[in-house]
Amino acid sequence: MEAKKIPEVMLNSGKKMPMIGLGTATTPLPSNEALTSILVDAIQIGYRHFDTAAIYGTEESLGQAVSKALELGLIKNRDEVFITSKLWCNDAHHDLVLKALKTTLKKLKLEYVDLYLIHWPVRLKQDVEGFNFTGEDVVHFDIKGTWKAMEDCYRLGLAKSIGVSNFGIKKLSLLLENATIYPAVNQVEMNPSWQQGKLREFCMQKGIHVSAWSPLGAYKVFWGSNAVMENPILQEIAEARKKSVAQITLRWIHEQGTSAIVKSFNKERMKQNLEIFDWELNKEELDKINKIPQCRLYKAEMFVSESGLYKSLDELWDGDL
Repeated sequence: MEAKKIPEVMLNSGKKMPMIGLGTATTPLPSNEALTSILVDAIQIGYRHFDTAAIYGTEESLGQAVSKALELGLIKNRDEVFITSKLWCNDAHHDLVLKALKTTLKKLKLEYVDLYLIHWPVRLKQDVEGFNFTGEDVVHFDIKGTWKAMEDCYRLGLAKSIGVSNFGIKKLSLLLENATIYPAVNQVEMNPSWQQGKLREFCMQKGIHVSAWSPLGAYKVFWGSNAVMENPILQEIAEARKKSVAQITLRWIHEQGTSAIVKSFNKERMKQNLEIFDWELNKEELDKINKIPQCRLYKAEMFVSESGLYKSLDELWDGDL
C-alpha cells in the first residue's frame, strides 16, 4: 500500500498526522537489530506514523529504522515520517522536560519529533527506574509547570506538536485553564469495549484530536483482554463482511474521527491493518457496536496507593471507569 492512501488528520498545531500509526511498546523487547528490521518492513509496507516512548526502550531502533529507510530510498526525507514519543513519569516536572526530550532526540538521532506527549498525568520520584515502582512512588504532579515546559519544547522547534496521554476530562480541564498552546492530541485507551464517548466529545469541543492506543484490547498481551478480538458482535460483523475483527475495529475507530496506534510485528497483519480505508460500516453495524458493554481494560493500578497521590482508581481516572 502506498503511504498516500493513508488519510491524515490536521492537528490544531497546523501539522498533519497519519490516521494509523505503528506502536512499538512490546514485551519481551526484540534485539535492536530485529526491531529495526521490523520497522523498516513497516515503512516498506506503507506505515508513516510510528509511536514510541522513553519507557519503551525502542527509540534507538526506530531512529535506526528511519536512517535505514532513507538509505534504501523507501522514503526521500525525514519529513515523510511522523514520529511520536512520550515523556516518562519521573521526568514529568518543569525542570526535567527539555532534558528528557533532548535525550529522546539523541536516541532517535533526529532534530525533532512530530509529536511529544506527557505519557501519564503522573509524576514519579526521580530515582525510580523503569516499571520498578509502586503507588507510593507517585508524588505531586504540577500540571501547569510541566505543560509550560512542553510549550517551551514546541517553541524551540524540538516538537512540532505537543499533547498528552491518558488524561481524563478533569485533568485536561486543569491543563487548559493555564495553557497558552492547547494539546494537539490526547492519546487514550479506546476500542469498541471502551468507546470513550464523553472524553471524545470534550476533546472535540476543545479542538484536541483523540488517538486510540490498544485499539484491539491488547489481545494476547500479558495485561490485555479478549474483550475486543473475541467479541461475538465484532466476530459476527467481520464474518459477514469477510474482514478480520481487527479490520472491523480499526474501521470503527476511523469512523469516529479518531486515529489508531496498532501494534503488530506480523507482516501480513501489518498489511491488513492498513486495508480499512476503501469501505465503510453501515448504520446497522454501527448500532450493534454501540451496544457492546463498556469496561476500561487497562486500569493502571500501579499508580494507586492509600499513601500516594492517587488513593483510588476513581481519582486517577477522574471518575471515568
